[in-house]
Amino acid sequence: MGRAFKPQGDEIELIRRKMVNTDRVTAIPGTDGKFGFSCFSPDGLVDLADALAGVLEPGDVIFLQGELGAGKTTLTQYLAYALGVGAEQYVASPSFALLHEYSGRLPVYHMDLYRLHDEEDVEAAGLPEFFEQQGVSIVEWPDRLGSLAPADRLEIHIQIEAEEARWLILNPWGEPWRDKLSRISATLA
Repeated sequence: MGRAFKPQGDEIELIRRKMVNTDRVTAIPGTDGKFGFSCFSPDGLVDLADALAGVLEPGDVIFLQGELGAGKTTLTQYLAYALGVGAEQYVASPSFALLHEYSGRLPVYHMDLYRLHDEEDVEAAGLPEFFEQQGVSIVEWPDRLGSLAPADRLEIHIQIEAEEARWLILNPWGEPWRDKLSRISATLA
């Protein structure tokens, strides 16, 4: 099973050494299915979003981690559009609303927990019930969930490498996500 993930020294260096001037996927040896994805412009996230959308099923949960401005909402926008959310449904950060819902091939529940303090606040807001719905839950600032975090999920840690360049480490939690992540990796390779 995975662990709450923040890239560690060796993982960071492995990804940095593998980065070149094109988007690419890098397996992270000995990490139970994690892989890295480097992109050199926001548009590089489109391929990742398309690959993710191709494996998503009702009830799937994605955690997005990274500092302010890392690209969490940008990735969510691309993913929502890849899931068939129309342009008339502008995908924006739900920082003040906590949750935005969008209709596509699967419903998208985009949560931003930045303004919440802990799992008690999350529970009081009624957000965990969306993990049981027939859509895809995308959660920014998931550390606020504490013990409410679903066991099966995909964690994506986004690191700013340069002004527009990002590298992402995708960490599967649970067997369903390990299988999906191997299919995503093959698609992006």
